[in-house]
Amino acid sequence: MGLIVQRRALQAAQGLRQVMPVLRKRDRSLFEQVHRAMNSVVLNIAEADGNDPGTSKARFASACGSAKEVRAGLQLAVAYGYLRNSSVAEVDTALDEVCAMSWKLSGR
Repeated sequence: MGLIVQRRALQAAQGLRQVMPVLRKRDRSLFEQVHRAMNSVVLNIAEADGNDPGTSKARFASACGSAKEVRAGLQLAVAYGYLRNSSVAEVDTALDEVCAMSWKLSGR
């Protein structure tokens, strides 16, 4: 796995390990949405790394969209009182970086 953006996405996923059980317990639907979106971030980046340039750009753009979706889900969880800002701050920063890198790689 040579892409820095993929390593950073995996770091974000690892950062979710502590908060996902809480989210699952408090709001199963939001948990599932955040889980699917985080999977999409990592998998779209991996797919982009092994594809033709046109498809790669589309997958990187999708990865950015999914990263924003995860961030929004975490913001909702904080707004609903399920999680504290401090428990998601590092993941939010990592996802912001993933989105910036993937958006740049998408050529947009």
